[in-house]
Amino acid sequence: MILSISLSTIFITLGAIHFNWVVGGTFGFAESLPTKESGERVLNPKKMDSAIVGTGLTLFGVFYIFKSGMTENILPNWLLEYGGWVIPIIFILRAIGEFKYVGFFKSVNKTDFAKLDTKLYSPLCLVMGVMGIAIQLRLF
Repeated sequence: MILSISLSTIFITLGAIHFNWVVGGTFGFAESLPTKESGERVLNPKKMDSAIVGTGLTLFGVFYIFKSGMTENILPNWLLEYGGWVIPIIFILRAIGEFKYVGFFKSVNKTDFAKLDTKLYSPLCLVMGVMGIAIQLRLF
């Protein structure tokens, strides 16, 4: 239960950060976008993109609230089973990256984003993925 609540809290917090960007907040926005070595952004997300990601992250957080058993489960069992594998796999793949700008195996690693990605973003994604798998395997 502790892992589920911890993971839920992380997801909901990350969702809130994305919703903050939707309403014009700037906290962490520039630092969260991969850049080329020239400083040019690789991604230029719109507010709708942040809203979609924020919604997904928040829903992942709610998913883990149901997985925790702290509230009555209203989700179908198949969703708990498959979602319990899909969500961690998404974050493990994010930690591995796409081999150029994002993830542990990126080739562009001198930018401000790349340094934060190595120290914070990719490790966080890996931990989230491992936590999700541990929950799914009922290791804790």
